[in-house]
Amino acid sequence: MLLHGIFPPITTPFYPDGRVYLKKLEHNVERYSKTPVSGIAVLGSTGEAIMLSDDERKNVLRTAREACVPHKVLIAGTGAESAVETLRLTEYAAEVGYDAALVRTPHFYRPQMQPANLLAFYRTVADRSPIPVLIYSVPLFTKYDMPSELVIELAQHPNIIGIKESGGDAVKIRQMVEGTRSIRRSATVTETFAAVTPRMVKAAQSESSNVSGELVPIGVLAGTGSSHTGTGSVVRTTTDHMTAGVPARPAERSFASSSSVQIVGNLKTRQKEVGFQILAGAAQRLLPSLEAGAVGAVLAFASPAPTACYEIYAAWKEGDAELARLKQDRISASATRVGAELGIPALKYAADLNGYYGGPPRLPLLPLTADQKSEIEQLMADIRN
Repeated sequence: MLLHGIFPPITTPFYPDGRVYLKKLEHNVERYSKTPVSGIAVLGSTGEAIMLSDDERKNVLRTAREACVPHKVLIAGTGAESAVETLRLTEYAAEVGYDAALVRTPHFYRPQMQPANLLAFYRTVADRSPIPVLIYSVPLFTKYDMPSELVIELAQHPNIIGIKESGGDAVKIRQMVEGTRSIRRSATVTETFAAVTPRMVKAAQSESSNVSGELVPIGVLAGTGSSHTGTGSVVRTTTDHMTAGVPARPAERSFASSSSVQIVGNLKTRQKEVGFQILAGAAQRLLPSLEAGAVGAVLAFASPAPTACYEIYAAWKEGDAELARLKQDRISASATRVGAELGIPALKYAADLNGYYGGPPRLPLLPLTADQKSEIEQLMADIRN
């Protein structure tokens, strides 16, 4: 699965009395669906997932999934302190249609979180998970920083496709990139090299009532080489040396593993080789992370400012280093203060300023003071979406 681009880890809206406000969640997801982000992460740290009950987490996952357009990748935060609880929520996320699971490092019993424990935890989850797994290292909250060597070892597992590295350390990202360079997997992409997931394939099939041409199973789209998926779903296949008349960029062309184009309903797909995919987690360090080898980011600051974060990624992707630096400088102070220092209450207020529903945090997090609100208004004054 391709995970390039920007993924906002969306907030969970609450009523003033603390109940989950599902209608506002729908509103936010519909609005994110109209931005240029590659997908949405639900129930991450920014989503106050640790504050929710099991039923609330399931309701949030289901509501966000139903409100999201088919062409955005959906990532579910499913990490818990035990492998058993992590798998329960991961299986539910897969059942309702999520594309990947974001699994944070267990940390409560920190003295016992040795390499053997983490290896066993992630391998057990990845072995049994019905959807691909992303490691989630967030030392700001867990006080546990996943070592590069451990990530490199886990990257060999075929169902562990990447990591969200929230530490902001470009040197560590470069180490992980170098250590996983030999890993090559096949991902299904569109004719413009955007991600394609099984959920998107199903949506494309349902939109097309007339399928003609040579029929092949959609297992081919997973890059497994299997001729049978057990679903009975089929696609058409054709051959094309360019994608709809648009040549791939040099980097993309070098990774295109086949000139074969599969057609699913009205969706043209092809295969692209990808490595172990590293996603940055600090907006104030996005550009250095991309330059170190990250392929995208899951950024708390993208929750109130998805387009501003995307513009950094887009400029970097186009090779415009000067513009990327300008876009990075534009948000760095705001991202540091709002996202890293003031945290969720500030991110929610910034979202309110930008047309999303932020609303109150859940106790023990406290609402902002009047002075803090004024400060955020100034920081966000020229960051609109």
